[in-house]
Amino acid sequence: MTIERKSLRWNGWGPVNQPVMLPDNAPQWTWMAEALGMTSLPATKAKPLDEITMAPSRLNDDLVSRLSAIVGGSQVMLDNYERAFHARGKSYHDLLYVRAGKLDMAPDAVVYPRSADEVLALVKLASDEDITLIPFGGGSSVVGGTNAMAKSLGGVVITLDTTLMTRIIQIDKIAMTATIEAGIYGPALEEALQKHGVTLAHYPQSFQFSTLGGWIAARGAGQQSNRYGKAEKWLVSAKLATPKGMWTTESTPASAAGPNLNQLVAGSEGTLGVICEATVKIHDIPARKDYRGYLFKDFKSGVEAARRINHAEIPVAMVRLSDAPETFFFQAFSSSSAQTSLKSRLQRAYLRFRGFGDAPCLMLIGHEGDDDTVAWAQSRTQAIATGLGAMKLGTSAGERWYHGRFGSPYSRDPMMDHGIGIDTLETSTRWSNIENLRDKTVAAIEGAIAANTPTQNGKGIVMCHVSHSYPDGASLYFTFVFPRQLDRETEQWQAIKRAASDVLLENKGTISHHHGVGVDHTPWLREEKGEIGFQLLKKIKAEMDPNGVMNPGKLLG
Repeated sequence: MTIERKSLRWNGWGPVNQPVMLPDNAPQWTWMAEALGMTSLPATKAKPLDEITMAPSRLNDDLVSRLSAIVGGSQVMLDNYERAFHARGKSYHDLLYVRAGKLDMAPDAVVYPRSADEVLALVKLASDEDITLIPFGGGSSVVGGTNAMAKSLGGVVITLDTTLMTRIIQIDKIAMTATIEAGIYGPALEEALQKHGVTLAHYPQSFQFSTLGGWIAARGAGQQSNRYGKAEKWLVSAKLATPKGMWTTESTPASAAGPNLNQLVAGSEGTLGVICEATVKIHDIPARKDYRGYLFKDFKSGVEAARRINHAEIPVAMVRLSDAPETFFFQAFSSSSAQTSLKSRLQRAYLRFRGFGDAPCLMLIGHEGDDDTVAWAQSRTQAIATGLGAMKLGTSAGERWYHGRFGSPYSRDPMMDHGIGIDTLETSTRWSNIENLRDKTVAAIEGAIAANTPTQNGKGIVMCHVSHSYPDGASLYFTFVFPRQLDRETEQWQAIKRAASDVLLENKGTISHHHGVGVDHTPWLREEKGEIGFQLLKKIKAEMDPNGVMNPGKLLG
């Protein structure tokens, strides 16, 4: 089971016929304009596909015939919709281009293989003929990881879409592993597994429109990674079609036979080959899920609570801490009436009475497992939180987040329709450096926005939350909203991205915790890996893909 491509937005997020999240007369737009220092919000609608002239495909009849011989003629797509859909990913940077109708990066064809053997034949054809091949799953990359970049100017580009490869090959409930084809979307994967009483439990924010292979290729993280791990933790083995042939990585529970090569696959971003199948760790469906909220007086005390929870080795599924700007933003953005505004004023008055001031920070803690374990873990985390001065909010805040946890990406398209930019970036660092890195990154983003706004009073809203945590540190996830500089939008974004990324590396943060490298982060990868490590990765790439046809320009530049 897969998702029909033409049911999805080629230049935005989600289904074509999704409900309007925020109508033009919604009161949130007035609040947003005031918060960003904008006198009014311009109409900046995306250009429809039928008004865009696309360059003709560069594939000749012979190559079309050879592709059709491998996958069948009905699985070789040359139409404008398929080519536009597969031109770029879903980053803010990508959307600036596709919404403006700039589709010069569109592939010349999109092919849909149904098996690993067909994928291998396509990879061999691309390598032999020196044709760029772009592996593509859900296309949800926010770092340019699936952009249809040719290896050389004017070269032919073919995108290989894996989403017809959706079989559950094997479920081993003795070893608690499952072998699954890589093109399966998140919802279909979970539906299939849960029929057997098991779950992978990998729920990234892109879950509805991303695939198993993409999660592995980008080294992704789900929202419950504290319990279930990031992709590199739950990956047992992978099967890749490479220019050198089919490669299946080791699958034993542990080994001292040299480095574990699964760690090369996780994060390889399609540069070594196409992930066709993966064996992954699975779990029994938890008998109980408990998500609840706590309010802290400041970010520092919330960070300390998260650190203590990790050091106490309490089996939590999630610990998510929003800073004060994010806590306020999402409360204000969800307010839509005078009654809600009155309620908010009363809540703020109550919080000030309790000593929380005007800048409280929301923490959400999730527990999953059997009844006894969840009850014990919940009592332990609550004791830590309240011991640090947190106010208990009960399960309503946690349940509200849980049921809407995939909703944030749907707000981006309406914002861009109203001249507002919104982007994200993430990092990780040690506990001792969390506040320093957060403060300096926020300052860098705010400064770059202030220097690149279309109006004198324009300003940004920069928010941050701790989204994944470990015994030695945690990730920081930044969201920033700003007035778009319509006459130089790409330059505006580049200035903000450069300022933030420079600060991350200067202050002992990684360039990416779970989004991957793609195109956007390549300028900083060499410094993070060091010269020896970077050259080692380049030599591995050259050995696996001697003609450089696999997803060129990504990861290593």
